[in-house]
Amino acid sequence: MNDYASLPTEAARAAGPELDLLPAAEIARLLLAEEAEAQAAVERAIGPVGLACEAAAAALRRGGRLFYVGAGTSGRLGVLDAAEVGPTFGAPPGLVVALLAGAPRAMTEGVEGAEDDGAAGRAALRAHAPSDRDCIVGITMSGTAAFVRGALEAAPSTRVLLTANAGAEIPAEVVVALDLGPELLAGSTRLKGGSATKAVLNMISTAALAATGAVYGNRMVAVRPVNRKLRDRAERLVAELAPVDRARAAILLVEAGDDVRVAVLMARLGSPRDEALARLARAGGSLRRALR
Repeated sequence: MNDYASLPTEAARAAGPELDLLPAAEIARLLLAEEAEAQAAVERAIGPVGLACEAAAAALRRGGRLFYVGAGTSGRLGVLDAAEVGPTFGAPPGLVVALLAGAPRAMTEGVEGAEDDGAAGRAALRAHAPSDRDCIVGITMSGTAAFVRGALEAAPSTRVLLTANAGAEIPAEVVVALDLGPELLAGSTRLKGGSATKAVLNMISTAALAATGAVYGNRMVAVRPVNRKLRDRAERLVAELAPVDRARAAILLVEAGDDVRVAVLMARLGSPRDEALARLARAGGSLRRALR
């Protein structure tokens, strides 16, 4: 049985602001100041955050997957980050998987009791047949979500815990413990706890996907041109990296099957599409390695 009153995430400031007496604009100003505290907490934990990034990158390099497991705000932020890796990095479905306690209903409404079901966490992970190539990231600011604990206990692979409770009793090889202090609204970890969580997940997914060849320099070269904005971006990338004029870039992109990396290889090496595809495959999807 958890002693919830002693949790860092339940603490209240002894001389906290009287939010119900303040103008709305003043509440906004105070919340903005809290964002600086969230950033400072991530900076203090940057060593373990780096280890988490390396663990995720290593999983994808060895052909594994990245899992996010969470409940409530923490779980929803995992879903959000996982959903973005397709549009941003051209990642295939199933490469980054988010498991949310109480899903799918929990995405749009509170299903708070779902976090207390450890068996559901174990079952949710096992349904995806995890292997020792994968990396499992459990996200629970309080460190008490049984759903997360159950999933990490069932994980046969590298485990990362992202929490604001350094004393959390959840098994993990890498623990990112954020020292956030009390929330402005006591117990509401959707505030600076949520901001810090989102920042760390951004770091993990970006570092991991960069390791797959989805990034060249600071360009998202695996982007899929599935709408007008992204096609425009893809054409500009080909024009810049090939380098060719914009009209030629558009033609090359189509000939390359809408793969920026293949289009660049075709232009710079004078190769047909099949040869460029094979070269990219041998380079593990990395344009930089394929150009060597």
